[in-house]
Amino acid sequence: MIPFPDISPDIFTVHLFGLSLSLRWYALAYLAGLLIGWRIMVMLMRRPALWGDRAPMRPEQPEELLTWIILGVVLGGRLGFVLFYEPAYYLANPSQILQVWNGGMSFHGGFLGVVIVSWLYCRAHGIPALRMADALGVATPIGLGLGRLANFINAELWGRPTDLPWGVIFPGEAAQTCPGIVAGLCARHPSQLYEAVLEGLVLALVLFVMVRRGALRRPGLCLGVFVAGYGVSRFIVEFFRQADAQFITPDNPLGHVLGSAVWGLSMGQLLSLPMVLIGLAFILRARARPAVAA
Repeated sequence: MIPFPDISPDIFTVHLFGLSLSLRWYALAYLAGLLIGWRIMVMLMRRPALWGDRAPMRPEQPEELLTWIILGVVLGGRLGFVLFYEPAYYLANPSQILQVWNGGMSFHGGFLGVVIVSWLYCRAHGIPALRMADALGVATPIGLGLGRLANFINAELWGRPTDLPWGVIFPGEAAQTCPGIVAGLCARHPSQLYEAVLEGLVLALVLFVMVRRGALRRPGLCLGVFVAGYGVSRFIVEFFRQADAQFITPDNPLGHVLGSAVWGLSMGQLLSLPMVLIGLAFILRARARPAVAA
């Protein structure tokens, strides 16, 4: 077992006029991911040869799009969490829906939020939506990886109990409440790191290689690989990730929302399956059409 590293969730804290203002690793991960994604998009727009004919946006437009994406990520992520994970609680406490500082964000909701605002931006500026979506697909995985690293530092979204040698002893009563372990420390899968590798590092490398080999000349191909790649990665990691507490009961210890207590799907898997199917549809569609000629 590996003891959890002694890393504070706060990078630093400033005390002013009786208030404590902290910069947290999670906030920094969001900020860094958005800025890195923006710079990747600018780089892609400055290389029209990658697209076959011309880039779908001017190099200065991703900066304007960034504002729209931030709104889509925050509002979509929060509303997705409310609707997918705790609708009954927030229906009874509607004043807390927008209190994002109390935690609770959904990737799938944030993804839908980005899709909507990006489509509206394309409509407003006459930009080919599918080609811009390809650029967003290439630019996103690094930010996802950073976000999962921040989840690990925050000691949240940990995995199921394990006796594997890389199991991590996460702190806190919830992490140390493990069925079947009545004495001693409970080690869990560092599922945040599994996701950081699959959704971040591996998916980014695959897409970067594809871009170098001309994938952007087939509209929708990079988008399809990103969407399907995330869906497959998340589906796999859900087998090792602890389900959200509201889905776990004595009769359903794995927190399945579909199927039986032994064989079933978690909420994350249920939301990821449509992503796999949609991604495959984009891939097949892009492969069936001729590449854009230079």
